[in-house]
Amino acid sequence: MNVLIVEDESRIAKRIERMTRDILGNDLHFLTHINTLHEALKFIENSSLDFVLLDLNLNGESGFDLLTTAVSESFHTIVISAYQDQAITAFEYGVLDFVPKPFNRGRLEQAFNRAITKEKTAANKVRFLAVKKRQRIQLIPIEDLLFIKGAGVYTELFLTDGTKELHDKSLEKLEQLLSPTFERVHKSYLLKVSEVREIIVKPGSKYMAELKNGALIPIGRTKYRDIKAKWL
Repeated sequence: MNVLIVEDESRIAKRIERMTRDILGNDLHFLTHINTLHEALKFIENSSLDFVLLDLNLNGESGFDLLTTAVSESFHTIVISAYQDQAITAFEYGVLDFVPKPFNRGRLEQAFNRAITKEKTAANKVRFLAVKKRQRIQLIPIEDLLFIKGAGVYTELFLTDGTKELHDKSLEKLEQLLSPTFERVHKSYLLKVSEVREIIVKPGSKYMAELKNGALIPIGRTKYRDIKAKWL
C-alpha cells in the first residue's frame, strides 16, 4: 500500500509513521510525509496512493482546502485531527474515518481495517461526492444521485437531471462511504432503493429494477430477495 501523511507537527508525523509501518507491515510499499498544503496537493496529483492521512490544520491553513481534492481521488482519506467539532463535516465530504487526537495505535488500526475489510463507515453522513471537472472540483449532493455504475476502476454517477459524472473511486469504495439508502444490487451497480418504482421478473430468473425515471438496472440473482425485502 502507498500512504501519504499530511501533518505539520514533526513529532506527531513520526508517531503516525511508526504506527502505520507497524500496522501495515509488509503490505506497506511506500510511505511519505509532507507538511504543507501546496506540496501535498502537488504530490497527490502525481502519485498513485491508497491512503492519505490528513491533519485539518496545516501551519494555519485549513486541511479542508485539500480535503475536497483528496476525496475526489481513487484512494481513501482518513482525517487525524484534534478538531473533533469538524468530524461531521469531514464525513459529509466523504472521508473513510476521523481519528481524534490524541490517538493510540488501536484507533489508527481500526481506521485502516475499515478499508481493508470493506466495512461501511460508521457515520454514514456523506452529503457530497466530489468529482473532478475541467480542472476543478465539483461537489455532487447525494440527493441528486440516482444510481452508480462501475466503469473499470472508475464509476459513473447518474444524476436526477439526466446527466452523469465520472468519479475516480471504485464501486467498492463508494459503497463503503454511502449510507444504507444505497444498495449494491449487482456487481456493477449501486442504486438508491427509494428510487425503485418496480421490480421486474423476466424469464430465466432475470431481475430488473425499474427506477422512477424509467431507467432499468439489473439485479443479481443472489441480491434479489434482499432488495425486494428492503424495497417492500
